[in-house]
Amino acid sequence: MHFFTRSMMNLFQGVVRAFIAFPGAILSALAFAVVTMIRIQLNWPQQEPYNFLFNCLHWAFALGAVFSLAAITIAQTRFHKSAFLITNILSAAVVLITFLLLYFFGEGAVSARYTAISSLAAARVNAAILISFIVFIIMAGYPKEQSDFSRSFFMTHKALFIALIYGGVIMAGGSGVAGAVEALLYHDMSGKVYMYIGTIAGFLAFTIFLGYFPDFHKGVVDSHREVAQKQPRFIEALLSYILIPILFALTVVLFLWSGRTILTGTWPSFNQLAGIATAYSAIGLWLHVMVTHHQSGIAGFYRRYYPFAALIILVFEAAAFFVQLGKYGLKVTEYWFMLIWVVAVLAALLLLFLRARSHSLIALFICVITAFSVLPLVGYHSLPVTAQVNRLEKLLTSQGMLENSKLVPAKQEPEKSVREGITDAVYYLASTEDGKRPTWFNNNLDEQDIFETSFGFEPVWPDQEDGTGGYFGTSLYLKADAVDISNYKWGIHLQGEEARVAGEKGAYTIQWKVDSKDSLPFLSIKLNDQVILEDDMSSYIDKITAKFPPGQQSDTREAALDDMSLVLENEEITVLLVFNTVQINVDPVEDHIYYWLDLNTIYLNEK
Repeated sequence: MHFFTRSMMNLFQGVVRAFIAFPGAILSALAFAVVTMIRIQLNWPQQEPYNFLFNCLHWAFALGAVFSLAAITIAQTRFHKSAFLITNILSAAVVLITFLLLYFFGEGAVSARYTAISSLAAARVNAAILISFIVFIIMAGYPKEQSDFSRSFFMTHKALFIALIYGGVIMAGGSGVAGAVEALLYHDMSGKVYMYIGTIAGFLAFTIFLGYFPDFHKGVVDSHREVAQKQPRFIEALLSYILIPILFALTVVLFLWSGRTILTGTWPSFNQLAGIATAYSAIGLWLHVMVTHHQSGIAGFYRRYYPFAALIILVFEAAAFFVQLGKYGLKVTEYWFMLIWVVAVLAALLLLFLRARSHSLIALFICVITAFSVLPLVGYHSLPVTAQVNRLEKLLTSQGMLENSKLVPAKQEPEKSVREGITDAVYYLASTEDGKRPTWFNNNLDEQDIFETSFGFEPVWPDQEDGTGGYFGTSLYLKADAVDISNYKWGIHLQGEEARVAGEKGAYTIQWKVDSKDSLPFLSIKLNDQVILEDDMSSYIDKITAKFPPGQQSDTREAALDDMSLVLENEEITVLLVFNTVQINVDPVEDHIYYWLDLNTIYLNEK
């Protein structure tokens, strides 16, 4: 009991200490938790009209918590105590301004019933949160005689890890108690109780995170700082003797790839390369900061030679990037790769010349790039769209298909590479809501019929970079039309795989089964338990694929009743099958075809 009381007192003291040091951050986090609890309490029909309001509040309080953390740390490390009140007032102002900007200018997609925050508005708040957090880490490294960026960086990791452990234990313990109450005392307990516990645990974890940091006030020497910044021996061993060798191995792989590229001239899939480059750059830079003060030989070797290795690899990644740009132009993936590449190159150069002194400069440059990525005209939402519009206009103009800002169908079919480029650019522009498009661009150009009418040819998709030819498919849906059923006595809408009909000749059993291997449907009709008709739909699928051959983009087309129905007959019965949708998907990698025939109704007549 004494241990439990002492633990609760320590927890309470940590919360109080965090509130005294960072009141603005704690109040924002508390407000965030309150809004969360209100949303938990309200069921969705009641919450729906306020969804946009709650989202705006959540984003504003989230930014307020992190911004206040950074602002107060700046005030404590660089200014006197008089700035403390000003920074908390500023933090409250940031929350209010963010909320108003989101509420009045952050509206995104509007459904029939409620409004959501636009992805761009959310991205800009996320960018502000990231910048605030990086600034906090930089300022927590002051004064220089007590700390630096690498020590502050590790201290933040340590505080976060401890907070996650405590928060997880609080969540698990609280949920366990609630589960016991539900199982033993109150069986009708609402599941929302667990959500409340999770919200409280999250808030307490945040206060523990803040409470772990030392006193940052100017002129104060807090003994806790040295403990918080010191890396335990097992962390040093993990970083130096496990993670560094792993990164060395990845470096060797990338060097071998670079050599093979020189010899063969072949490039890997750009998406794979972008993922590897991002991981290598981020982990490599992170690890360089973490082992700044390690005394081991392997850590010293890594600090000296990582910038050289990174620059060599980044040169080859740049070459792959320009190859990709030549093929497909600038899109969102290429945009982020470009920014990451710029950061990685600058970081490697700064590490090469300034070593540990460059860490804060690199962090500030990441802040600049983060802000750049969400700016008008040059942000991730705008620049790729502009680049694709320019690419498309250039292709259309070269074929005489764009005259006086109007689309003109091609008089003769362009060569395959041009058709691929036009298809790729059109579908990209039609699939994103970001950026500005020219007046001649119809947002429905990605529909098969409109595309063919506008350009004079069918969409043609580039082969995948691995040579498989990509994804193939046919997707049809039934056009709204009347069905003549005057020649049929029964209409059967199947629920499950089997239906029974009592006829003049006896009892009919209709079975519609799907093969689990390739999803090929199979129709079987029995009269008095004797099979009188069987069909595996192969002839119908052959008819569909002949008229609608699978393409590299499975665009859903409207099809007439003649295409979406099948008549089967023999001396016993006549059957009409009407389908809602028909989908045929081809996987060239696995060399397999999948079918989906959504059966609407079976019409049957005896002879």
